[in-house]
Amino acid sequence: MTVFESSLYELARLFLIPVLVLILASLVYAFCAFGSFAMEAWQRRRGSYRSRLAVHHERTSCGSDDLELWILERLEWLRVIARSAPMLGLVATMLPMGPALLALTQNDAEGVGENLVVAFSAVVLALISASIAFFVSTVRRRWLLQDLRLIEQGRELD
Repeated sequence: MTVFESSLYELARLFLIPVLVLILASLVYAFCAFGSFAMEAWQRRRGSYRSRLAVHHERTSCGSDDLELWILERLEWLRVIARSAPMLGLVATMLPMGPALLALTQNDAEGVGENLVVAFSAVVLALISASIAFFVSTVRRRWLLQDLRLIEQGRELD
């Protein structure tokens, strides 16, 4: 490889650990969000849920536009994870492929296997976190918009 190609390769390798850390962070966040979502679903089913949107509305007496902004802010990180985790998974798949291909040229089956395990594990975890975040975001958005509709109609939230 030329010096330029080697520099690009080394620069790309620097991103593997930060990308893996971001994937793990997104997975942890997605599972925490799913736990919160499950608890909210259970409370809504029992009829004991007190809407945070209603509490925010009572505390601030803000209008519908401000409540919609509050909803967007509340769902923002779920949306970021749902959209960015697959990209991080792709990056985490591609970065170990370089060393795996180099190991393949040297007949190092163990090196190929180690790199492919990292690549495929990372993409699976990224897709799981994105799927959870997308599901929670979609349902929670509907719930919040239903709460907003009840507030706009001046009805009490159940």
